[in-house]
Amino acid sequence: MKSIVSGLALAVAVSCFVATWTAHEGRAVAAQQPDTKEQKIRRAMSAGPVSITKDAKIVETDDKGKTVVLRDGSNGWTCFAGQPGIVADNTECDDQAAMQWNADWDAHKPKPTNTIPGIGYMFAGGTDWSATEPYATSGTPIKEPPHWMLFWPFDPKETGLSDKPKDTGTWIMWAGTPYAHLMINQKP
Repeated sequence: MKSIVSGLALAVAVSCFVATWTAHEGRAVAAQQPDTKEQKIRRAMSAGPVSITKDAKIVETDDKGKTVVLRDGSNGWTCFAGQPGIVADNTECDDQAAMQWNADWDAHKPKPTNTIPGIGYMFAGGTDWSATEPYATSGTPIKEPPHWMLFWPFDPKETGLSDKPKDTGTWIMWAGTPYAHLMINQKP
């Protein structure tokens, strides 16, 4: 009887263990618990300089695409918690002009409407689907090192800057489109 109970206990334990694993990119990984609000806030704050993030609004995007405020801010900056492991759902901090640029991009407007350059920080680095196509949703993702951005139309021909992703230095992402912007791979 004792061996039957032990066998059943082992079977239940194995079943519970297996139920907590999921297949991901051909390998097994442990299912993760959702991050707490505090973890999301800390992650968002890692995107930019403390002088900005300490008073920035902190937001996340829920599973329905709605923006949820995790913490109100007072300095005109907004930091996004992002979702680790999801391409293009990056941890980022943006000023108001960058927020306008991103809202226009998200709405597929013909061009951004911000009237001054926007500034954004991604000190945790990030990923995107394309260095050349603003609306790409598949392909081989590009990996972006820690950087900051100037959201303003930049042209490689006029600036002499590369339009190819780099691990160091400065380049123009989405060159030749209205949403071209400067990627400065460093922490200022």
